[in-house]
Amino acid sequence: MQRRTLLALPLATPALAQDGPVTIIVPFTPGTGIDILARMAAPALQAALGQAVVVENRAGASGAIGSQAAARAAPDGRTLLMQVNTFVMAPPMFRSAPYDPVAQFTPIIHLTNGDLALVVNPDIAAANLAEFVALARTRLLDYASPGIGTPQHLAMELFRQTARIAELNHVPYRGSAPAVQDLIGRRIAAMVLPIHTALPLVAAGQVRALAVGSPARVAAAPNLPTFAEAGFAGADVDLWYGLLGPAGLPAPIRDRLHDALLAWLRRDDTRGQLAAQGMVSVGAGAADFARLIASDGERWARVVRTANISAE
Repeated sequence: MQRRTLLALPLATPALAQDGPVTIIVPFTPGTGIDILARMAAPALQAALGQAVVVENRAGASGAIGSQAAARAAPDGRTLLMQVNTFVMAPPMFRSAPYDPVAQFTPIIHLTNGDLALVVNPDIAAANLAEFVALARTRLLDYASPGIGTPQHLAMELFRQTARIAELNHVPYRGSAPAVQDLIGRRIAAMVLPIHTALPLVAAGQVRALAVGSPARVAAAPNLPTFAEAGFAGADVDLWYGLLGPAGLPAPIRDRLHDALLAWLRRDDTRGQLAAQGMVSVGAGAADFARLIASDGERWARVVRTANISAE
C-alpha cells in the first residue's frame, strides 16, 4: 500500500499503522500548562482521526528547540506543534531568531486562553495597582518569573513600561514552583501568576492580588479589576494556547484538525477540564489565529527591544 497522509482520509478511518503516529510536539517540560493541554487534546484528536496521536516534549531555549523541530518537519499532518504565546515572545530575544512564527508555521486553531493576575506578598504595602506603582517609584522592588522571556516575565515588563516605573528587579527562576515559594516566603515582592494558581494563595492569605491582565474581569475573581480599570490601559496580557503545523500544511488537513479540536472544545466535559487548569476555550480558526500571532509578535518585540531583554 502506498504511503498516504491525513489529506486522503476522512476523520473516522482506521489508523495508518505503516505511517506511524501523529506527533504533537510540546516545546516545554512535562507538567506545564501547555503540556497538560496537549495531553488533554491528544485522545480526542486520536479518536477523531482514527490514528495514534502522541505527545513529545522537546524543551529548551525558551521553546526554540521544539519549535525548530516542528518547523523542519514535513507538512503532511504528522508533526504538529502545541504552543503558548512564548512562541512570539522568544524570537526577538535572540541575536539571530531561531524561527519565524509567521513564515515557518501554519496556524491551525487558537485553542484556549488563560488569565493572569499580578500578586504581591502580604508585606508589600499596596492594596491596589496605583499604590504598588507609587511604592515602586520610591524603592526597588523584586519580582519573580519562571524564567527569562516567559509570559510572566514579559507581562511584568510590559506593566513596568506602561506604568512608567523606572526599574523593577527581575529575578528569574528555573520554573514556577521555586518562584512561588519565594513569593509566599516573602523574599520576593511580586509576581504575575495564572489566576487558578493565584486564587488559592489569596484565599490562604499568602499573597494579595491587585489586578488581572485580561481585557475583562474574570468570573473566578469578579472583584479584581483589570489593569485598564486600575488606570493602566495597554498593560493587559493573558496566556494563549494553540496548535500549529509546519508551513505549507495543506488546507484540507488543517481544516480537519481544526474541526476535530473544535468539536472537542465544545464538549461540556472539556470545558470543565479546562476550567480546572484556569483555561477557557476559544476555538478560533486559522485566519484569526494567524492575525493574533502577527500582532502579538509585533507587540512583544517592542517590549523586548525597549527593555533590552536577551535570552543569550
